[in-house]
Amino acid sequence: MRPLQDAIVRLLKRRPFYGQFLLQFRRRAFTGDKAVAVTIADAIPTLFINPDRFALFSAGEQEALLEHLIKHVLHLHPCRRRERRTAAWDLACDLAINPSIEQLPPEAPQPAKLRLPDGLAAEEYYLRLAQIPDLGTLAGAAAVPVRQGSGTQPEIVQRQDVANLQKPVDDHQHWQEADRTPLALSEQVVRQMVRSAWKKSHGEATGELRALIDSYLVPPRIPWQQILRQFIGNAGRIGRSSTWKRRHRRFGQSTPGLRKLRLLNLVVGIDVSDSTDTQPLRETFARELLQIARGRDSRISVLYAGSQVQKIETFSRMPQVVDVYRGGGFTDLRPVFEQARQMQPRPAAIIYLTDGFGPAPDHSDIPTLWVLSPDGEKPVDWGLELRLETLMEIP
Repeated sequence: MRPLQDAIVRLLKRRPFYGQFLLQFRRRAFTGDKAVAVTIADAIPTLFINPDRFALFSAGEQEALLEHLIKHVLHLHPCRRRERRTAAWDLACDLAINPSIEQLPPEAPQPAKLRLPDGLAAEEYYLRLAQIPDLGTLAGAAAVPVRQGSGTQPEIVQRQDVANLQKPVDDHQHWQEADRTPLALSEQVVRQMVRSAWKKSHGEATGELRALIDSYLVPPRIPWQQILRQFIGNAGRIGRSSTWKRRHRRFGQSTPGLRKLRLLNLVVGIDVSDSTDTQPLRETFARELLQIARGRDSRISVLYAGSQVQKIETFSRMPQVVDVYRGGGFTDLRPVFEQARQMQPRPAAIIYLTDGFGPAPDHSDIPTLWVLSPDGEKPVDWGLELRLETLMEIP
């Protein structure tokens, strides 16, 4: 990972917002013919790196590739592909961001190479490219008309040009992992990454990103119940099974459809220090959590902790009541995560109700939702955040 670390350090010095944004990604090594990739998998921003291939690029090209990944995430490109044609959407997203990035490798797709204008959104490029039926397998030199809209002359795209551009400079195959996370939840993840990077970089950002960043800095209009339900629903997915009760979306009645299997296996950490003893808000949150859990196969382990885990309660199937436990003393957030890692089966997610003031793990590979008291602070960069001060609002 040394080439990646060096590139991030250079960005921290030259473009602090980019550097701080990248520090919040989980990093994974991978093999393949591309140097880098990015996605939001199970509400976790993840950067994939092939160190050997990444090291083949110049320092400027490395920074440009990382900027390319950042802009994909800021625009939620991996999360917005969904049912669109893969080849057309992937190329459209590259065309939308590449003109604003300097020192990209020469093979990077550019609108000018397709005789298309700069400055269009990914959806606008997609509408043009989607009219090419065999975009992923084009060969030859015949011309393909790509319509701009009524009343205008069609742009002309050479088939050979498109064939040469069908592979992005980064690996987009991991974008399919973003389909597991609802778009609103992914947007909330990126919003918190932007806020953290903005704060730590003291408001530095390049001009073309300012409007986009400002949109993330505005308080979200997403009800907290929606974020909580999507986080838990995302954590509860464990696979799929076939069923004849559902029509297959692609093959119709001749093939059984797919049914998502869900098992809700959660750890709920409760900070019992005096500073988080806001009982009405706790009860409001707990009632919503139990309402989500009812009617599902579930296993919820509630860990009451201060400087250590003081009490553990486990609810299976359909929990009916919420116990109240008061402790006191100082807060150490690490014991809950240590206990969760030792559990069998391993919990799908951790929801931690706390003020955030206390030592926390440097990282966790278990998706985490920090539910903070009104005056609390998120203790680490990783994990998703909800604030108790919004819990009483009516959506």
